[in-house]
Amino acid sequence: MPFPIINSIASWVLKQRIHQIELFLKYPNEVQDELLMNLIRNCEETVIGKKYNFESIRNYKTFTERVPVSTYEELEPMIELTRKGAQNVFWNTPIKWFAKSSGTTNAKSKFIPVSNEALEDCHYKGSKDLLCMYLNNNENSDMFLGKSLRLGGSSQIYENNNTSFGDLSAILIENMPMWAEFSSTPSNKVSLMSEWETKLTAIINETKTENVTSFAGVPSWMLVLLNRILTETNNSNLMELWPNLEVYFHGGVNFEPYREQYQKIIPSSDFKYYEIYNASEGFFAIQDLNYSNDLLLMLDYGIFYEFIPMDTFGTPNQRIVRLADVELFKNYAIVITTNSGLWRYMIGDTVRFTSLKPYRIRVSGRTKHHINVFGEELMVENTDTAIAKTSSALNCEVKDYTVAPIFMKGKEKGAHEWMIEFKKHPEDMAQFQKVLDETLQTVNSDYEAKRYNNMTLNQLKVNVARENLFYDWLKEQDKLGGQHKIPRLSNERDYLEQLIGMQTSVNSKG
Repeated sequence: MPFPIINSIASWVLKQRIHQIELFLKYPNEVQDELLMNLIRNCEETVIGKKYNFESIRNYKTFTERVPVSTYEELEPMIELTRKGAQNVFWNTPIKWFAKSSGTTNAKSKFIPVSNEALEDCHYKGSKDLLCMYLNNNENSDMFLGKSLRLGGSSQIYENNNTSFGDLSAILIENMPMWAEFSSTPSNKVSLMSEWETKLTAIINETKTENVTSFAGVPSWMLVLLNRILTETNNSNLMELWPNLEVYFHGGVNFEPYREQYQKIIPSSDFKYYEIYNASEGFFAIQDLNYSNDLLLMLDYGIFYEFIPMDTFGTPNQRIVRLADVELFKNYAIVITTNSGLWRYMIGDTVRFTSLKPYRIRVSGRTKHHINVFGEELMVENTDTAIAKTSSALNCEVKDYTVAPIFMKGKEKGAHEWMIEFKKHPEDMAQFQKVLDETLQTVNSDYEAKRYNNMTLNQLKVNVARENLFYDWLKEQDKLGGQHKIPRLSNERDYLEQLIGMQTSVNSKG
């Protein structure tokens, strides 16, 4: 079938979805209420359904009184039971797939259940909706005349007890529909390679002769791949290699610290950036407008949303609100109930709402990846923004960073200690440190209050990382590629001390 016909058919099919999206835009809370009741009705006969007497739950209030909010550790015994072959435990259809995720909170692996309903009605539906919205906003797109360069996880699928586990991206590739495989590069075989550096070479060999029109992947790792491609092909920018490039679909980490680096290697004013918010637990939100930083919360993917205001999170006064009761610009921890049987599950992410009609969000950080040792409530969104603004002002580029507290000792005040790896170093590190500290105060009023006259916190301290320090740290942790991320913020010093140790070790050898 000629490519122009494929492009036209794909555009027509995807645009039909717009009418369904308009339904939840108009009746968001009604759609969510109906979805919750459907999830409950489906699971009345499961182990968890009988435990909490789902049969008699008829409204949200009763649901919240019966079913507790849970962490992964609290749900793990039921998940392990299902991994060993038991079914009808927390979901009413067979669970075959488990997305293995270590996250960045600890080294222990998590196995997130992925039902067939979640694959079809959430993950793949989200991917199609992303394309739908992009095509709806860019009617002259020729994206389907070429291929999408995808960069997913680096793990194969492993089978055990008639169930399978692996990176979410590997599960999606294993089950993806024919049309998606046909329009993607590299091949499934290369995409599922486990060894990251060998995989990079294989991806380059397969993709450099393709007509690549779009990218999809985590910004940090995609940037490593794209820079390697430029080196291998002796091109000064990617438009020379792939002149029909038009869009990058990205997610996983805040894009702002990477934006300038992407604009340098893709020097096209027409090139679009589209953000998504997805995880092993589900596909949650999509950028629905060109040139926007806000993501439309998708309300008909089999996921019911609740939110914990971060100013009450983990306290005796912790509150939980439904979607209808959220407020603008407050930070919330997300709680989800899903069509994979995760009931009132805290995924560990925080968001804030930028619009209530429709519901649009920005991801602000992680519940475990913020710093609040001194009451400063520092979120990843704050530090990413401060890094981007400081780098732009001082004409430098940051490759990676992490931040930890310097704890008070005796009469000594606290502070924040940074480890930053630069791609382009600032001319004056003392000035960079000062501007970063001042910029952070402008984006976080709590930090500003603690910094006032050095009342509680002294000026932040910056350690300059050697080249590839973060890459080597991830390699030592066996976390190269895919969805693995540098832990940006921590209330403890564990990550920072490990990095300082690796830096000191290399310096002493030198």
